[in-house]
Amino acid sequence: MMFNTLIRRWINRDPIRYQSLQADLTSIRSGVTLEHYIGRTVQVAILGGLGFAALAYAITSVLIFSADRTGILHFYNVFNIPFPRDLDFTSPAFLAIRIIIALIAFFWGAFIIQALAFRYPGLQKGNRATKINMTLHNAVAYMYAMRKGGAQLIPIFRSLSENASIYGEVALEFRQVVRDADFFGYDVITSLRHLRETTPSEKLKQFLEDMTSVIESGGDLVNFLSGRVRLYQEEARFEQKQFLQFLSLVAESYVTLFVAGPLFLIIIMVVMGMMGGVAILQMTAVVYLVFPIGSAVFILLIDIISLKSETVERFVRAKWLHEYSDVQVYHREGEEPFFARLVKYDRVRNVREFLRHPFAAFQKNYTLTLFITIPIAIMYIVALVLVVPQYSDIELYIDIVDDHILIALLIVLVPYAFFYEMWRRNIQGMEALIPEFLDRMAGINQVGLTIAQAIGIMVNTNLGLLSYEIKRIKRDIDWGASFSDALIRFEDRIRTPLIARTVTLITKASQMSGSIGDVLAIAASDAKMSELLKRERLSDMFIYTAIIYLAFVVFVFVVAIISNNFIPILGNVEAGGIPQGTPISGVSGESIKAILRLMFHSVVLQALLSGLIAGQMGEGSLKAGVKHSCIMLVIALVIFNIFI
Repeated sequence: MMFNTLIRRWINRDPIRYQSLQADLTSIRSGVTLEHYIGRTVQVAILGGLGFAALAYAITSVLIFSADRTGILHFYNVFNIPFPRDLDFTSPAFLAIRIIIALIAFFWGAFIIQALAFRYPGLQKGNRATKINMTLHNAVAYMYAMRKGGAQLIPIFRSLSENASIYGEVALEFRQVVRDADFFGYDVITSLRHLRETTPSEKLKQFLEDMTSVIESGGDLVNFLSGRVRLYQEEARFEQKQFLQFLSLVAESYVTLFVAGPLFLIIIMVVMGMMGGVAILQMTAVVYLVFPIGSAVFILLIDIISLKSETVERFVRAKWLHEYSDVQVYHREGEEPFFARLVKYDRVRNVREFLRHPFAAFQKNYTLTLFITIPIAIMYIVALVLVVPQYSDIELYIDIVDDHILIALLIVLVPYAFFYEMWRRNIQGMEALIPEFLDRMAGINQVGLTIAQAIGIMVNTNLGLLSYEIKRIKRDIDWGASFSDALIRFEDRIRTPLIARTVTLITKASQMSGSIGDVLAIAASDAKMSELLKRERLSDMFIYTAIIYLAFVVFVFVVAIISNNFIPILGNVEAGGIPQGTPISGVSGESIKAILRLMFHSVVLQALLSGLIAGQMGEGSLKAGVKHSCIMLVIALVIFNIFI
């Protein structure tokens, strides 16, 4: 209680200072008050500062202990400060130095954590604004479909907010309008103005301002929404171009820093080996720490700035319909074995279907491959450990084992990448045909036929992979399902954001009106725009995917030359046979083995991480990068086992 009072007084002392933080917390819909956030930040900063202080104290103690053991101070005396030769490192003066350094680390650590915590809501605000801007045209199309059917604004906003799993952050924004109207009794105008003041998106803010003006002036809201859909579709294309320009900068930075950079450092450290300092520890840090951590930072950066596909979820509620509750069920003797056989059949049906058509199951759900390949890889590694002798030379043991560990990794990744690509190509083939399907549906509906009748006509058309799904929709309708239920089942089978938005838009429009030709035309335009944006990203980022491949090939080539032609020379140099004044010295055989191992592992890590980054930049998914990683890993394995 006293802590909260102190935090409140601290804020009240200078409230203007925290206005932007308060606005950011509201914009990201954090659900916490300013006092609570600052209080939690202070607590985390204190704990983090204590951690920094303990680390600094421990490092200082280790350095002083090392100096006490060797009698050498391990730093360069820049200012030529006179130090006595025999220092007592256990004296109270050195204890005070350690405490002072720990205090400095505490304050710096606490300050850095507090600054990052205060900046975090602003970063999240910008991230939410980007997501809102990229999906605003989808939400406006949904509002247009409902408004054209005669729905009022609050029911429109409520229906949109209920589909937040499909429309993402923009649906969560309009949930604030519904909350203000339901719980605080605000009218539509007041609720929209309140959302305009708190939303992080400038585009949504302008849209709300224009919508408020149209409502107050009594204008045609249907025409307004129709015009805004087309306008925002064009703006979404422009915003993606800006995003791709920034992504190209990230790609160039990655190639420079974490492909050419590690290669440059490795060359320098090998040259240092010729000069007498093998620099094994430095190479280990570069290979196992600098490159993986830097690549992980780039992956996280791309993930933050990218607009990821929202998870498609539908909450299905099963309901037992007692249409024939008054009909008495008679249990006849002797039928129990038949019912038992039915229960048994239901249990083994899925397993039997999987065993009969395993590839079809993998195409539908590529993650099923992991349930088979991971146990196989584990058994392979266990067999490897049992078969390979326990050599006393650890470098020899690692040299034998690491190739097989890489093979076990490929056993897991190759089937996953293969079936993921098959699944992705099927989905992309269907999504590419969605605009044509919607255009034809719109044309049929505009001549006076219902949507169900239009589906019956579309069965006879050739739409590639989509034709089979259209036939299934028609079959569901023939068997008594409504048009909306048949489309929802189609969405549940495919589960992609584009199809989920299209199905949601069509089902809601068909519930509002039977004539939805204009809505279908807008949905077709939206699907065309989504496909166009996807193709533009693939074409624009293909060059950077190729650059990553070329950089990897150069990396492998240089490492192979160093490992095959340069490093063995160091092992053949005898220190005693070199004239005085020559800077080259010999390197032990153990160091040569360690350097070669580090070279191979650097190529393996380069292949694995560069492939993932290529997939994330080119296709927007780490899963798409698994195939690139597999290709690069195979190249590394072949080159180091055949040519080196």
